Amino acid sequence: MRVCVVRCHYLRNSRVKREIDALVLAGHEVDVVCLKEPGKPAVERGPGLTIRRVPLRHDTGAGIVRLLFEYGLFFLLATAIVAALHARRRFDVVQVNSVPDALVFVALLPKLTGARVLLDVQEPMPEFFATRFGPGRKRPLVRLIAALERWSIRFADATITVTEPMRRTFVARGASAHKLTVVMDGADERVFDPDRFPRAERDPNRFVLISHCTIEPQYGLDTAIEAVALLAEEIPGLCLRIFGTGSQRAELRALAEHLGVADHVWFSEGFVPLDQLVAELAAADVGVVAMKRDPFRDLTLAGKMFDFIALGTPMVVSITTSVEETFGDGCFEPFESGNAQDLARALRRLHDEPELAHKYAQRASEVVRPLSWPVQRQRYLDVVAALGRS
Repeated sequence: MRVCVVRCHYLRNSRVKREIDALVLAGHEVDVVCLKEPGKPAVERGPGLTIRRVPLRHDTGAGIVRLLFEYGLFFLLATAIVAALHARRRFDVVQVNSVPDALVFVALLPKLTGARVLLDVQEPMPEFFATRFGPGRKRPLVRLIAALERWSIRFADATITVTEPMRRTFVARGASAHKLTVVMDGADERVFDPDRFPRAERDPNRFVLISHCTIEPQYGLDTAIEAVALLAEEIPGLCLRIFGTGSQRAELRALAEHLGVADHVWFSEGFVPLDQLVAELAAADVGVVAMKRDPFRDLTLAGKMFDFIALGTPMVVSITTSVEETFGDGCFEPFESGNAQDLARALRRLHDEPELAHKYAQRASEVVRPLSWPVQRQRYLDVVAALGRS
């Protein structure tokens, strides 16, 4: 089949890259339309894959007006590109990965001329905007975004999403349950391979914490730094290593300085090569997932958890609805979101009880086996194949 995949940010999204790899390995011809990325050509070709980059750049941390402008301009340019490509190549399936949900309408012309449309909704947009730009969930903009979500799912021939709470929420808002399939964000076993990156014995003179995420307020890194400050005098060799980039970096550096733990908190200079990151994740004593709990995070799930689990790295995790439903008890040490004291307690426990940390990692590996990417990849390919046959 010929498949077109549209996504604003390609390199920054591991899910869409895994989906595209799955399509190519299954023998499909894939065209990708995405935003321009630093150091990447406008057109890039590989076996079974062509990537076309729209000459626009995303402003990290942009306000709502700038964000809507960027999405709108990308929508217009992507619509023209997809229509032109479809006229030449006649796609069987056009897949659109949110955000935003309304980006799915770039597939209007292909849909009218026989192509099937697959929407991948990775984030619930009404909750995202209400959380990021203000608590007023009944604001006109949030109501409009909720309507666009409904119309987008209705327009698509099939929709996949990342958690069962999200699927239920879409159905409650009027989506047809038979059109929705959950495809979770399991770690890519070819990348997060414990045979290539084995864990070492714990060094009693060091205790390394690690977080790999976009450095933005919702990821709770301020809570992690505050917890480090509470434990710095207590735990020998305590260090928090943060990999990623984002608008909160300077603020977090200043927080570490203010709390007197600048020597205990290390930041990467932006993103690092993937193999280097995986080696760091495997070498760390504890992975920190400190998401701030809100209506958005109650529906979504941090894909980084699956990376830690694949490598056997024990975790401390802030509790949300989706985390509780997916994992249950015994997979990690939980703590209350935004509570530095409770995070410090969780870290102290894993430091003092290494056997418990090991048991958590083992239990998590057992729980996620049916959620692993090989299983989820087949679910995804089954959805694409069904669309191609319809």
